[in-house]
Amino acid sequence: MSTPRTVDRAFETALYDTADDALDTAASLLAADPAADAELGRRGEEFVATAWRRGWQPADLVRIVRRELDDVHVRLVAALIRTQAPHDRARGPRWAAQLDDLPDAGTTAPPRTDRFSHATAVLELYRLLLRLPALEPLEAGTAGTAGEAPRRGRENRPESRALVRIRALLAKAEATGYPEEAEALSAKAQELMARHSVDEALLAAQAQGSATSPDVPGACRIGVEPPYEQAKAVLLDAVADANHCRAVWNEPFGFSTVVGFEADLEAVELLYTSLLVQAEAAMTKAEAGQRAGGRKRTKTFRQSFLAAYAHRAGTRLRAAAEAATEAATTGAADATLLPVLASREVAVTDRVERMFPQTTTTRLRGTADAAGWTEGTRAADAARVGHHRPLKRG
Repeated sequence: MSTPRTVDRAFETALYDTADDALDTAASLLAADPAADAELGRRGEEFVATAWRRGWQPADLVRIVRRELDDVHVRLVAALIRTQAPHDRARGPRWAAQLDDLPDAGTTAPPRTDRFSHATAVLELYRLLLRLPALEPLEAGTAGTAGEAPRRGRENRPESRALVRIRALLAKAEATGYPEEAEALSAKAQELMARHSVDEALLAAQAQGSATSPDVPGACRIGVEPPYEQAKAVLLDAVADANHCRAVWNEPFGFSTVVGFEADLEAVELLYTSLLVQAEAAMTKAEAGQRAGGRKRTKTFRQSFLAAYAHRAGTRLRAAAEAATEAATTGAADATLLPVLASREVAVTDRVERMFPQTTTTRLRGTADAAGWTEGTRAADAARVGHHRPLKRG
C-alpha cells in the first residue's frame, strides 16, 4: 500500500465519521506505517492553509483548539502553523505577532507518546480543523495585508512615546494594591489613548491625497476566555466604545471582533488586557473580604462583580476619553479635527455593518448577587453607572 493511500484510507475512516471505533481504526493504520508521517504532516499544513482562506488567523486556531481539545492538540496545531508559515504569502505585523506568540513546542512538549496515541491526537485535531466554518474576513478590501488595514508604514516605525507611557501607566495600575490608584492610573492611560487617537487622525487626514496609502478601518479578534465570558465581553465592548471602535462578540468561538483604526485597536488591546488583570485582582480581594465576614462566595457573585466592574469601567473610560477629545478639539483645530473624527466614526460604522450585516443582542445572565454587584462597582469607580448598549453578537 502506498503512503498517500494509507493517509487517504485513514482520513476516509476517521475524519468523516465521529465514532470512536472509526478513530481507533484510522489511528492503527497510521501507526503501522511510519512512512506515512511526512504525508500526514503535509495534509495538516493544507488544513491550516485552508483555515487561513476561511478567515481564521493563528491566534484563532490556537484558541479554538485549546477550547475544544487538549494541550497535546495545542502543541500539534502550533507546530503545524510554524511549519506552514514559510510557505505562506506575506502578511502584516499583527499576523507576525501572533506567530511569535505561538506556544513554544520546543520547551513545553512532553516526550512523544506511542505511535497509536500520537496518530489518534493528530486525527482528532484534523477532525476539528476540517469542520471549521468560514469567519468574517478581517482584511479591509484589497488594499491591506490579511487582517490589517494599510498602516502608512507603521510596521517600520518605532512604538510612539505615547504608547510607551500608556504601557507604563497600565503596568503600574496592575501592580498596585490600591483600587483607587489603579482607577486613576487607568483613567490617565485612557486620556493619553484619546489624545494619541486624535494625533493619529490628524496625521491620516494630512496623508489623504498624497502618495501614502489612505488610512481605513481595520479589524482584529480578541479572545474572550471562560469563565464569565459575558461579563468579559461587556468589558471589551465598553473599552472599544470608549476608543472609537466597535466590538461584536462571537460566543461559540470565544472572541470578539473589534473594528476601528489601527491606533485605536492597539489601545483597546492594551486597556482590555490590563483591566482584566485589575478586575480579577480586585475580585479576589473582594471575595477574601466576603469570606472573612462569613459569607460564601458563589459563581453568581463573581459574574455580578465582573458585570458591575465592566459597566462602571465603561462609564469612567468614556468620560476620560470624551474630556481628552474635547480638550483636543477646542480652539483653532476645530475646523480640521471635528470633520476628521466624524468621518472616521462613519467609516468604522460602515465597516461593521458590511462585516456583520446580521447581529443579535443579548442580556447578561447571572448578575443577581447584590453583594457582587456592589463590590464590582466599588472596585471600578464610585461614579454613577450609565445605561450600557446591548452586547452585539455575530
